[in-house]
Amino acid sequence: MSFLLVGHYFNILFSMNKKVKRTTSSRKRDHVLLTVNKNVTFREKTNGLEKWEFVHNALPEINLSDVDTRTKFLGKELSLPLMVSCMTGGYKEAEKINRELAEVCEEFHLAMGVGSQRQAMEDTTYHSSFSVARKSAPSIPLIGNIGAPEVAKLNDVSPILRLAEMINADAFAVHLNPLQEFLQPEGNTNFRGVLSGIERLVKHLPIPIIVKEIGAGISGEVALRLINAGVTYIDVAGAGGTSWAGVEILRRDESKNEREQWNPFWDWGIPTADAVREVAGMKQQFPSLKVIASGGISRAIDGAKSVALGADMVASARPMLKALMHGEKKELRSMITQWQTEFRGIMFLLGAKSVQDLMTTKRIKRI
Repeated sequence: MSFLLVGHYFNILFSMNKKVKRTTSSRKRDHVLLTVNKNVTFREKTNGLEKWEFVHNALPEINLSDVDTRTKFLGKELSLPLMVSCMTGGYKEAEKINRELAEVCEEFHLAMGVGSQRQAMEDTTYHSSFSVARKSAPSIPLIGNIGAPEVAKLNDVSPILRLAEMINADAFAVHLNPLQEFLQPEGNTNFRGVLSGIERLVKHLPIPIIVKEIGAGISGEVALRLINAGVTYIDVAGAGGTSWAGVEILRRDESKNEREQWNPFWDWGIPTADAVREVAGMKQQFPSLKVIASGGISRAIDGAKSVALGADMVASARPMLKALMHGEKKELRSMITQWQTEFRGIMFLLGAKSVQDLMTTKRIKRI
């Protein structure tokens, strides 16, 4: 499917009879088309990063050329502490999307996560929509992905191991999405046993487990339970970016008035800045903890603020996907190049020579 036709395809898709039961593949297609074509961001709640500002350092005592934005993640060097986050896979058109995302990530030495691999557990039809990412990006950190309800019913880790091997994953993400499953017409709200399933994966999978939300945030209390289960990578995925509640509200087979009754859930969640501070604040007690900030991270300054608040990495999904699908690889390259320029400039203006310097800077304050 040409990306130039995505809007036309979207209109055709959502004019179809919604009473037809969606397959996992068609649901994944729905999600991508909604996120790039409709306003599914939070309506009133923000990611909270606008409440923080950097204190300008007029005497940085470094040269711009001294600034090094590189970092290591999952044992591999990145040009920026940035991951193009989990979004898609499991349907025909997703193969091109994941291939091109991976090609750009390889070019810029960024991490990448594929979308939920649940469809790949159900049948082999679209396995290539996931495996293409590793073929196109042999050297970057690549992260697999499965939902919490699938983890809750695991008797052994072999199905997840096969998914990880499919993409030669460096880590595997388990996404916690109770809000989305609650609102999703086909949702699975069986979350009893998720934590023990995560603990099983941590013990028996040969690669790290990353636990992430998808836009409603992870609190300190939940983070502690995950840490006690052996998790060392947490992506807080806070509120303020894509509202997956909003996505599922729009997908509901109801009239506009009927859908509006679900609107109180549209802005549900912990703002990203609050989640980052709460979870990153636990690093002193748990030094091995690595925190990833996502949720409304659309610009380099959002990413830099997140790192200054304690995140080791930042992740962005919808802005990157929109750039690719509306402007192809050229626009995505342009966006990432701008990220590089701005991130380096912010570090220079703070006197931070390294990402570690940025993480430990005291030059950020609440306004």
